[in-house]
Amino acid sequence: MDTRRYRQSETLSTGSAQLKRWVFARHSNPLSAWSRWASTPLIVLPIWKRSTWSGAAVTAWMLLNPIVFRSPRNENAWSTRAMLGEELWSERLRCDKASAINVLSTAAMVVSIVGARRRSAYQALPATAIQMTLTLVFWKLMADFYAKAQYAGHSTR
Repeated sequence: MDTRRYRQSETLSTGSAQLKRWVFARHSNPLSAWSRWASTPLIVLPIWKRSTWSGAAVTAWMLLNPIVFRSPRNENAWSTRAMLGEELWSERLRCDKASAINVLSTAAMVVSIVGARRRSAYQALPATAIQMTLTLVFWKLMADFYAKAQYAGHSTR
């Protein structure tokens, strides 16, 4: 095995892990987590309006949101613990309740997008509300996951 290649891939892996840690550290700020959650309905707006400009603005916001806020000062906020739990949970593939909730949430968002494309408020609005509700359920599972990881003595920072 070429050790130079191994070291390079190890460095890339470490670099991506550091980037992920940096993003989650900032996204765990309650302002980031809650504003991103509250922005969920904005995802269907450009599709409904058929507006490229709106699509670009929403995409920019969703990409920037997890990094524009500072890291929280402590882990007291429920949303902070949920985001930190998600970071730990996402370290490996899992087939668990949280994965199922994630799949259902994604399906609801797809239905919402299809409803927006059809300009059907009867489809888009309830699907968006379901997706947002499932996100909160997912957050609850992630906050619990984080608490269990801390209790088990896993490094959380």
